[in-house]
Formats: sequence, C-alpha cells, structure tokens
Amino acid sequence: MKTRRRLKDLSPGALIAVTTSDPLAIIDIPHLCREDGHLLVKQDALPDTPGQHRFLIRKGG
Repeated sequence: MKTRRRLKDLSPGALIAVTTSDPLAIIDIPHLCREDGHLLVKQDALPDTPGQHRFLIRKGG
C-alpha cells in the first residue's frame, strides 16, 4: 500500500494527508493506523468529488 510506504519515510509525529477514490480505503486506512500504531486524526468524504475520501494521519512513534 502506498500510504504505508510513505509513512515509513516520515518522522514520528509527522502528518500525512491521503486522498483516495478507492471505496475500500474507508476500511483499509483505519485498519492500517490501528495495526501500525498511527493516529487517524480526521476522515471525511470530499463533497465536491463524489467517491473520494481524505484521511489525515499522524505517524506513531
């Protein structure tokens, strides 16, 4: 998963915003955060772009 690879390059506490049109991301991203110890700060659907979601993730330490 691209998000997991990007998080590896960040320092603990860094924020990353992920925008996706993958309908399974609403399940996969929260699961990734729980599994890898990251904090899902915010999750929302993009109102102007149907089918897209945005996630704000703080990398765990």
